[in-house]
Amino acid sequence: MRWLIYGAYGYTGELIAREAVARGMTPVLAGRDAGRLQSLAAELGLDARAFALDAIGDSLNDIDLVLHCAGPFSRTSAPMLSACLDGGCHYLDITGEIDVFAQAWAHDERARLSDVVVCPGVGFDVVPTDCMAATLVDALPAAVRLALAFEGGGGFSRGTARTSVEGLGQGGRVRRDGELVRVPLAWKTRRVPFNHAEREAVTIPWGDVFTAWVSTGVPDIEVYMSVPPAAIRRLRWMAKLQGLLRLGPVQSLLRRRVDAAPPGPDAQTRAATGVELWGEVESADGRRATLTMSGPNGYDITVTASLAIVERLLSGQLEGGYYTPSLLMGKDFAASLPGMSARAVELS
Repeated sequence: MRWLIYGAYGYTGELIAREAVARGMTPVLAGRDAGRLQSLAAELGLDARAFALDAIGDSLNDIDLVLHCAGPFSRTSAPMLSACLDGGCHYLDITGEIDVFAQAWAHDERARLSDVVVCPGVGFDVVPTDCMAATLVDALPAAVRLALAFEGGGGFSRGTARTSVEGLGQGGRVRRDGELVRVPLAWKTRRVPFNHAEREAVTIPWGDVFTAWVSTGVPDIEVYMSVPPAAIRRLRWMAKLQGLLRLGPVQSLLRRRVDAAPPGPDAQTRAATGVELWGEVESADGRRATLTMSGPNGYDITVTASLAIVERLLSGQLEGGYYTPSLLMGKDFAASLPGMSARAVELS
């Protein structure tokens, strides 16, 4: 089977391409910028093809699987997913955007009829937290509430930062009674007992608000990120300006600041930083199950998780349809990744 990385010269796409070659894999590299693409392809000894997402044409005719790494996925996922469904090509991406998951899930029936696997969010943070949610609900099937939290070091790539800027004007999101509900930025805070320390964390509109519901059916879901108290105060101040944050000039200013930053954490920074994860489910009668995990830098998790999922799809037959990472790979998948460790589920 033949597979393609779109956005291969972006920060995360290039990390994935380099690791793929180190494993002896031979993806086709793709993206809009022919110059950057050809330079990377020549260095790695891989085939390349340049095409824009509004002119995909027959570019996927000989491709069996696409790993889509070009964000913001709110603008790029729909045309690539549509092309994959039309061409009978499995679709993976590394998004963390709630609306992208929802749009992909809406194509479940078409994917099943086309025998195409559709699995967005095959990196950090969705892979470990989705597997954590599935593990917790397996331990407490009566769960009606789920809270997930993470702390990550090393900083963001430009792509992740751009996505965050785009989301500032949209506020927060949680799930209540099975429905997605909009809430203000920094709506709630809580103290989270990670493995290494207890930290203050704030609600964020992360992808698990959608994916964990698909994976587990738990109706009430909140996702938290550990940030310093000063950052929480800034987010709450920004919540008062949410309408302004949606304006084009404000978005342009924020994007220019992002574009002036480094492309992402370098190898030394990634090696020196990691992630901490925590999850808790609660039943209607007050029983609880909790789980903590630790792992390497989030971008390293994205590389190893996405390539493991690519290898799974290339090695055997899977029924088409929409999948979350835990539904596709099993609840123990995250704990099997290099550098990941999980404590036993605690029941109380």
